[in-house]
Amino acid sequence: MTQEDTKPQIQVDSDWKAEAQAEKEKLAQEEQKKADSPDSATGEKGQLPEASFTTLISLFASQAIMGLGAVQDPKTGGVVIDLDGARFNIDLLSVIEEKTKGNLTEQEEKELQHLLAELRGRFVQVTQAVAQSAVSAATAPADDSPVNPEIQI
Repeated sequence: MTQEDTKPQIQVDSDWKAEAQAEKEKLAQEEQKKADSPDSATGEKGQLPEASFTTLISLFASQAIMGLGAVQDPKTGGVVIDLDGARFNIDLLSVIEEKTKGNLTEQEEKELQHLLAELRGRFVQVTQAVAQSAVSAATAPADDSPVNPEIQI
């Protein structure tokens, strides 16, 4: 064997450019279809999410979470707690669970049960924290400053 025999040779497929161009055009067409069609996650181009069971329960869950202090007041930077509003939204989710029993997919049922368990647990935690804050405020000396200025009820 000579050195020329062992030297690797590059073999060029004459159609590789045409194949690459066809693949590039195919990908461009798919991207254009995605851009032209409504977004599956939002229902319309950048507008509202798809109307589905998951979206419905997510709407109530986000309202409950907001009522449990997950969102800060932009003016004060403190936490805004609305226990009545949170309880109302959790109760609405419970009504949905009761009224849809037997009509949900296994995934939807699990998702709703998990969501309710999380929200109920968080509701208990926040309620206890608010009660503790109220007890601390009642036993603290009156110096006209709130015990925990970040919690607003």
